[in-house]
Amino acid sequence: MPRLTVPAESVGELSDAWRSCVGTGRFNLALRQDVQESLALVQREIGFRYVRGHGLLSDDVGVHRPYDVAGHTATRYAFTYVDQIVDAYLRLGIKPFIELGFMPTGLASGDQTVFWWRGNVTPPRDHREWAALVRAVVGHLVDRYGLDEVRTWPIEVWNEPNLTHFWQGADRDAYLRLYEVTAHAVKDVDASLQVGGPALSPGADDWWEPFAEFVLARDVPCDFVSVHAYTSGQAQHVPFGVYQTVREPQRLLEQFARPKELLAGTPLADLPMHVTEFNTSYRPDNPVHDTAYNAAYLAPVLAAGGDLVDSFSYWTFSDTFEEEGVPTSLFHGGFGMVTHRQVRKPTFHVYAFMARMGRHVLSRGADHLVTRDDAGRVTVLAWQPVGGTDDPVEPERHELRLSVPVPGSRTVYAHRSVVNETEGNAWAAWREMGRPASPRPRQLEALYEAAEPARSHRSLEAVDGRVALDLTLGRHEVTLVELDAVHDETPPWLDDSRILGRGPYGT
Repeated sequence: MPRLTVPAESVGELSDAWRSCVGTGRFNLALRQDVQESLALVQREIGFRYVRGHGLLSDDVGVHRPYDVAGHTATRYAFTYVDQIVDAYLRLGIKPFIELGFMPTGLASGDQTVFWWRGNVTPPRDHREWAALVRAVVGHLVDRYGLDEVRTWPIEVWNEPNLTHFWQGADRDAYLRLYEVTAHAVKDVDASLQVGGPALSPGADDWWEPFAEFVLARDVPCDFVSVHAYTSGQAQHVPFGVYQTVREPQRLLEQFARPKELLAGTPLADLPMHVTEFNTSYRPDNPVHDTAYNAAYLAPVLAAGGDLVDSFSYWTFSDTFEEEGVPTSLFHGGFGMVTHRQVRKPTFHVYAFMARMGRHVLSRGADHLVTRDDAGRVTVLAWQPVGGTDDPVEPERHELRLSVPVPGSRTVYAHRSVVNETEGNAWAAWREMGRPASPRPRQLEALYEAAEPARSHRSLEAVDGRVALDLTLGRHEVTLVELDAVHDETPPWLDDSRILGRGPYGT
């Protein structure tokens, strides 16, 4: 196969939109030790800037507390859990991407709920009381963390109101009213705070024009727009799980780009665009999330998504996630990059690989991304292209031949990390163990080891400032190669051939 010559000069900068934000489960879960341990792991190896989840205003966080004393009704706002959670986030080097929802029971107009933990998805029975709640929450955050800090936290109004699961009747007019009241309440606290929405799920193209017309005609604040992206089909249910078809990765990128296309010609098209959820499947019990396939599928999305949007948030960092109830086994198809015992999945490693890339892009193609950092280190991320359910032709091997520029060095140290169907793949090891629902300590230790990428190293000779890099990728593989110039500091008296005492003696 022909060798691709990677340019020596940068062809652009790599956006870090891929790690601007990551999803979590409901807000309350961050009180748990395992969630904080998982987030600490993710922050050490990847380093996201924001975290977003549902349920800040749900009853299990305990913010909205109506009471009645001698026939006098009033409301107390309690921030005991909010403070613990936000403090923990900031301590771990990550800021909250605020989602305002769901409806507290004491303010709800109905009893429709979503998920095992019953988030209420009905409009407020009193929009003035809802506005007071929003002002109280945002005002408390400003008082506790400072206006300069909270100005950097995006505040999103609700979640997927175009779906009846998340907003009673998927009533667009009711959502627009909620958005208007909420946006003004946020700005009542301070005009510089960021508020936006509408956090639409895929397939809601018919919402964008009315949303734009509404906020522009009524001069409603909107500092950013948000959307979600998934590429899976209808769920085929089995006990405690689902199977789904998956469209090709390019469909995710098309979904990223779609809102700006629909908003073209309006002021909203120029606002920051945040994809506040994305993944292959929208289900928290689809085994594709645990696989190397998921990693290979998402690699081109991470490499190119930043050209289309300001952030795109992987849903989610942890399998501690209870929308369909408490998981019944360690691997259960959860959204997380890590399991609830911090076993890293292949998708985790794609993100960790991206975190080691440089910011100067030298080449980007259908199966690779090549970058250089400010110190001159060159990194190559390569993956086996996959095409979704309708393109099942996935060879056992994928070849990539590159000529990579490494100016100023005669020898290069190449360090390679590999994740595929057999390497860096704890799910595969768990399957071979017999899929233990609750692995015993020895099994868990084996899974931690199996989750480590395969690593190798070698020395490459540079010719005219370039090295020939030949990569053979296994099935569903993602690989990272880091190329560092060698500055040989070997003392002249060292001779490795004499380590066992063989060879000439004497001075």
